[in-house]
Amino acid sequence: MTTNNHTGAIVADSAVIGADVRIAPFCVIGENVVIEKGSSLAPGCILAEGVKIGPDVRLGCHVTIAEHAVLDAGVTVLDHTAIYADTVIREGTTIGSNSSIGRLPRAAATSTVKNSDDLTPLRLGKNCIVGCSSVIYAGTALGDGVFIGDRTLIRERCVLGEKVVVGSGSAVENNTRIGGYTKIQTGSYITAYMEIEDHVFIAPMVTTTNDNYMGRTEKRFKSIKGATIRRGARIGGGAVLLPGVDIAEETFVAAGALVTKNTEPRKMVKGLPAKVFRDVPEDELI
Repeated sequence: MTTNNHTGAIVADSAVIGADVRIAPFCVIGENVVIEKGSSLAPGCILAEGVKIGPDVRLGCHVTIAEHAVLDAGVTVLDHTAIYADTVIREGTTIGSNSSIGRLPRAAATSTVKNSDDLTPLRLGKNCIVGCSSVIYAGTALGDGVFIGDRTLIRERCVLGEKVVVGSGSAVENNTRIGGYTKIQTGSYITAYMEIEDHVFIAPMVTTTNDNYMGRTEKRFKSIKGATIRRGARIGGGAVLLPGVDIAEETFVAAGALVTKNTEPRKMVKGLPAKVFRDVPEDELI
């Protein structure tokens, strides 16, 4: 490693540095790193072997990027964020400070989800926004224009479609698919093994579940399944969806409802347990 005309920075001889690149003091640039024109690195950034940085990328202070990660043109990564090996972040995406992007999961010894080191690298689409202190695991893919709020968790093997919104403090557990233009509001819990179709609205503090045995008996492993929420359905604030229920297309679940069984299309349900109250008005349908 040698200093390469950047005061206080260490730049490997094999690194390729484009025109008008600004590398601040205390940065470390590893072997075979490529940094294209117009990009800037604030103090303390570390780029491991084989990292590729596109043009006009902005890295905040003490950003760490692991081996062979790729950041396309115009990506911004704010202070103290870690980007893990082989992660791909497409153009125009912004990552907030203190975030962990593309990490491998490490499950508790008693967890039903086991550690897996063979996950595909994380993929973030174009023009995404990821809030501060968020964690997104490897094995997941985000479509273009996805918005992830501050302090949000997205687990492994999830797929989020185009322009999905996941609000601050929410959690999306493993093996969940979310269709395009769906909105999940602040503090909602999306359990593992869920299917959410496009244009769904989930209000704040919604809780979903996937285990009727609540961790008892081995037979639970054969029946663990979260809810399926069909296109255009709306789930009111504080509602609870029990394991395996099917929320039909354009269902309206009232705030605070407890959904224990499948719903009918274009019906409003409310209560404990939820029952049909009326039809959804025609002018509210997609």
